[in-house]
Amino acid sequence: MNQNKLPEGLHLDTLAVRAAIEKSQYGENSEALYLTSSFVQPNAETAARRFAMEEDGYTYTRVGNPTVSSMEMRLAALEGTESAIATASGMSAILLLGMGLLKNGDHVVCSQSVFGSTIRLFAGEFTKFGINTTFVSQTDVDDWRAAIRPNTKLLFAETPTNPLTDICDIQALADLAHNAGALLAVDNCFCSPALQQPKRFGADFIIHSGTKYLDGQGRVMAGAICCDQRHVQEMFLPITRTAGMVLSPFNAWVVLKGMETLGIRMQAQSERALALAKWLESHPKVKRVYYPGLASHPQHELAMRQQSASGQGVGAAVLSFDVFGEDAAGLRRNAFAAIDAVRVCSITTNLGDTKTTISHPASTSHGRLTELQRQAAGIGQGLIRVAVGLEHFEDLKTDLALGLDTLP
Repeated sequence: MNQNKLPEGLHLDTLAVRAAIEKSQYGENSEALYLTSSFVQPNAETAARRFAMEEDGYTYTRVGNPTVSSMEMRLAALEGTESAIATASGMSAILLLGMGLLKNGDHVVCSQSVFGSTIRLFAGEFTKFGINTTFVSQTDVDDWRAAIRPNTKLLFAETPTNPLTDICDIQALADLAHNAGALLAVDNCFCSPALQQPKRFGADFIIHSGTKYLDGQGRVMAGAICCDQRHVQEMFLPITRTAGMVLSPFNAWVVLKGMETLGIRMQAQSERALALAKWLESHPKVKRVYYPGLASHPQHELAMRQQSASGQGVGAAVLSFDVFGEDAAGLRRNAFAAIDAVRVCSITTNLGDTKTTISHPASTSHGRLTELQRQAAGIGQGLIRVAVGLEHFEDLKTDLALGLDTLP
């Protein structure tokens, strides 16, 4: 579809506000919300050509919708890719990636530190269709290299990881994939394009849960894959036309509006996260803090190089920390006590909200994994994840101290 005639070289903050499809004949300043399931055609011949994908034009919202197109165009502009395709959720985006790219007999190499549902999708659901996955260390490039087979078609990573914020070397993994005739997908949920653009480092597919920072206020479910136009047309659009894991126009409109403030939100939330991480690192009841913005983080320098889309390296807005405990039961008990004491933070597993959220990954977001899988990912019973919002730093510090200061 035609897009606005914007000049070249615009800053990300400008694209986040302006990139969208051409305005309607009414000249609306805010992008229109097209709540319609179908579109009336001027005549039967035009309808036939459009349904056959021989001519541009909207026919049915499962195939395309102007509001959804605006959201896709804006996200692609921010990620620096040719195109994007929106889905009903972040996990449906990963499912679509697998359905479009993989077949029986193919092999995937995936970080063992990714989101729990991603692990279950690759280790469980995809195996039903003869697709095998090898899980490897997020940070050890040699481990990735050793896992590649002649039938490897995809390398999959998220960086930073959920919840331990491990950083992978995107360029190194892209080189490994391409030298092996495979492709690299990077889940960019934690950073968003405001902080990190994996395409710059060679990634072929960028995965998003728009539910998180793209929306930014915890209102809707959404997902997307950003990639080359040919991949959308040849791999993904034929599947969504049939299977229907598409984004609703209303949810697309909400995410479209959310992206307008993406840059300033990510910068502000990252600043608060760094301040909170530094305070936690000095707290006597905290064993260890995981946050890429800290100099103590093992991949700090790599994170600062990769997470610099805003002009300076920042650590994003999610951090995790371990509390002390004598055994697994004691760790879990102390983690629960610290979480239950909060009065400002929200006890929920979502992230990317303007409201700070706190959770216990071992029993929630990664609770469906086996104990062996959790151990491989480094997720213990004493781990607490905090996704920092826009509250004042002093209020967040006071809130977390309510529980931490009472721990043995």
